[in-house]
This record gives sequence, C-alpha cells and structure tokens, in this order.
Amino acid sequence: MPPAATVTDRAAVAVDRATAALTRLRRARLLHPAGRSFTGEVTVWGTPGPPTGVPLLDAPGRFPATVRLSKGVPTPGSWPDVLGLAVRLHRDSGRPFDLLVSSSGAPPVLRNLPLPRRRFAGTYSTIMSFRAGRRRLFLAALADPESPDLGRSLAEVAAAARADAPRLVLAVASAVGPWRPFGQVSLGDQLSAREDAALAFDPVGNLPPGLRAAGPIAWLREHTYPASQRARGARVQSGGSMGVTV
Repeated sequence: MPPAATVTDRAAVAVDRATAALTRLRRARLLHPAGRSFTGEVTVWGTPGPPTGVPLLDAPGRFPATVRLSKGVPTPGSWPDVLGLAVRLHRDSGRPFDLLVSSSGAPPVLRNLPLPRRRFAGTYSTIMSFRAGRRRLFLAALADPESPDLGRSLAEVAAAARADAPRLVLAVASAVGPWRPFGQVSLGDQLSAREDAALAFDPVGNLPPGLRAAGPIAWLREHTYPASQRARGARVQSGGSMGVTV
C-alpha cells in the first residue's frame, strides 16, 4: 500500500487544482494576463566585485531574448498595479534562463515585496531569493536613466519600443547588500498577440547552472505556473531552441 500523502503533497494538489480552475474561468493567464511581448537582447557585462559563482552572471556575453511587460490584476490603463517583467535569455545549448521580476522597492526590506506603481520604469525584483552555493541572492531589473521612458500603460510601452530601444539594467544583490549591475536588457520588435498568449515561462526550472530557486515562493511558483499553463494549453520551452511561442 502506498504511503499516505504528506501535508505538502496534499497542499500541492490543492494548489494545482485551484490554479487550473481559476485559469479556465479566466480563459487567460492566472497572473499578469495583460501584457506586451517583444524580441530583445541581453548584454551581460559581468558582476562587479566578488563573483556570484553563477557563470552566466559573472562572465561577459550577449544573448537574444524574449521580453514581456505586464500588469498583474490587471487594472485599467495607467492605474497602479503590480507590474511584471519576464525575460527569456536564449542560450545556444541547455535550458534558456527565465527571469521573472515584479515591481518592488529597491531597499533590502522592500525588495521582498511586490509593490503597485504606475510607471513601467523602476525597480523590479525577483521577490523570491536564489541560492548560489551558500550565497543567498536576489536579481532585479532597474530603471536606466539614459533609456527612453517606458510610460504608464501597456500602449505606451509598445509605443516606446516602436520609437526606440528602451532598456532596463540587470542587477544582483544579497539579502541586505546594494544592487550590483551586471548587464542590461533592451526591447526590440513587438510580438503578435498570438505569440504573447502562447509564451510560457518557468522561473524555477529554467535557471542557469549554479543558480537555484529557494523558499516558499519558489514552491508556490513551481506548482501554480505549470497548472495555469496546462489549463490554457501552453507549453514551457525547456530546451535551447530560439522559438518564442512554446
């Protein structure tokens, strides 16, 4: 006779079922259903100061990317919302790197909390922490003061991308240390609504060597994202393919 399910197992099943049901009811992503997706490019300069131990962050490189900016609830127009940024960094081999960050504060206490705001330029944090060896790390996308403004609505984001190549700075920090910029992500051409709807990110499984998700938010994402994606018929890209719609 198989052993009785643990509390964690039962919780996982309950989360999976609730997420799938809500996704089917909404007929779209459970979280951040309204968004705009773009081609993009990630340029890694390398980590200043002590290395993180994650080669992809520490060594200079340039990678094609898929970028999605979104509103969490979503609220209408330029109303405040928890804003989201998803970046899929495509690599020649192995899994892509899916970086998902939400609007937050920059100081140590606030980088753990999703915070509503109006403007798409600002601080976005992973909210959940990562482990690199014994180190605890957070990743972020920060406003670039030299970049064209992204505006206050998804329509303004799309207009900014058409007019120029808006950028955000990528950074890493410990739980209490300052942000250390290691690269940037730039937006390119907008993808179609169909391509946007088909995108499926995996912020727990699609990580570079040397980096792993940690904590209760990682557990929650591990169950909610696949359940929502199955319910809407999307499939996560887990290989190194350049395709952006799987």
